[in-house]
Amino acid sequence: MGRAAVRRVFPLRVMNEIESTIRVTEARHDGQIRFVIEASLELAPLLAGQTAQQRAIDVFSRLRVWDTEHNNGVLIYLLLADRDVEIVADRGIHVRLGKEVWEAICREMETAFRAGQFEAGVLAGIHAVGEHLSRHFPARSGKPNEMPDSPVVL
Repeated sequence: MGRAAVRRVFPLRVMNEIESTIRVTEARHDGQIRFVIEASLELAPLLAGQTAQQRAIDVFSRLRVWDTEHNNGVLIYLLLADRDVEIVADRGIHVRLGKEVWEAICREMETAFRAGQFEAGVLAGIHAVGEHLSRHFPARSGKPNEMPDSPVVL
């Protein structure tokens, strides 16, 4: 499974909708949301036993999602081959919610994906993350957008 599979499931129209949804959602809170799709794990890490969760943590670090003023960046990572979703939240928001909240959002997204509803699942996940960020980090006037809103395909 490669980039072509990602383009089939997430054509340009859907990628643009994801970016727009992140932008609109971030207008309601002071956090940052990044959405990343990876078609599949590479062979060497896979053979070494790397999990989707470990890969998501690597991506979180590589994209510097932790590098926000209030430590409230959230990565939504989709390993398309396994339809596995992982959410990695920076310490500023994670401490307020905990693992169970993120896991519940992941499971809802995965349920949509199993039904073939990729766009709806991603948008619902972004909205759910945004609701939590809005509650704990309401938007402030003149806040900068610290990270790009566009989805990342690895």
